[in-house]
Amino acid sequence: MPAPGQSKQPAKTKAAPPADHVAAVRRFNRFYTRQIGLLRKTYLDTPYSLGEMRVLHELAHPSVAQPTAKDIGRALDLDAGYLSRVLRNFEKRGLIKRTTSKDDARQSHLSLTAQGRKFFAPAEKRSDDDVAAMLTTLSESEQSELVAAMHRIERLLEKDNGSAAPRTYTLRDLKPGDLGWIVAEHARVYTREYNWDHSFEALVAQIVANFAENFDPAMERCWIAEMDGEPIGSVMLVKDEKPGTARIRLLIVSPKARGLGLGQRLTDECIAFARAKGYRAITLWTHECLTAARRCYQKRGFTLTSSENKMSFGQNVVAEFWDKTL
Repeated sequence: MPAPGQSKQPAKTKAAPPADHVAAVRRFNRFYTRQIGLLRKTYLDTPYSLGEMRVLHELAHPSVAQPTAKDIGRALDLDAGYLSRVLRNFEKRGLIKRTTSKDDARQSHLSLTAQGRKFFAPAEKRSDDDVAAMLTTLSESEQSELVAAMHRIERLLEKDNGSAAPRTYTLRDLKPGDLGWIVAEHARVYTREYNWDHSFEALVAQIVANFAENFDPAMERCWIAEMDGEPIGSVMLVKDEKPGTARIRLLIVSPKARGLGLGQRLTDECIAFARAKGYRAITLWTHECLTAARRCYQKRGFTLTSSENKMSFGQNVVAEFWDKTL
């Protein structure tokens, strides 16, 4: 109940999606169901439908140990009555067996019989072969693009139902277009979150240009973090003017990638690389307002050595210099 004198706030409702978005999703559904053969009367040349074969797949690769009918229904979002009929049919044909639970005699655990595994194996191979044949029409980069898009669709559609796929990323070296992304992402983030002006973007562009022009692959490196085929973070480690010292530059994590520990991972990569290359120290330049970055540096043994109040990027800022002995 609301407190005295307060009115109950109406629940916020999400706006209906545009009609063209709905049409686009339906069009994609029609395309993909045809593409992978879901419109045929039976699936993978078996006597069973897609729904029935998905039940067998769930038993061949259970998401929980010793699944029950309830577990299968929850995993596949199937009507209990329909699932019961499917399971009875499979049991009658000798494809599955029920084992009474030792903990609760009212429950039965389901599993494939030897006959069920023998029946399912060629269907699974046929499915793998069909997908492989579809992928071979694409180049390696196109395959990677397709798989990344599928991961992103899965993550976006599952994020509100309690079973979202874990967010994972990979680190890689530079490829064409990454340097432009680094400049653009810094401009987007720092304008939106700190109201820094275009002079900051110009500075980042100059740092990136200097890196590209003077890059020493033996002693310097740039890491790009990628998720769902898109950059989500980056950092550079370059030679400093002081002999034996490396400098961390342009560490950034996109807002959508926060909470993954990516900033710490990128910092750790810089430290490990610097040690492997024989640097004796690392230095970096940051700002007092970047609390998450400062906390990361402090935990990894960096020490604040100097700071300076100044007007930069259209704001009053406190520039800081941090150092670490290796």
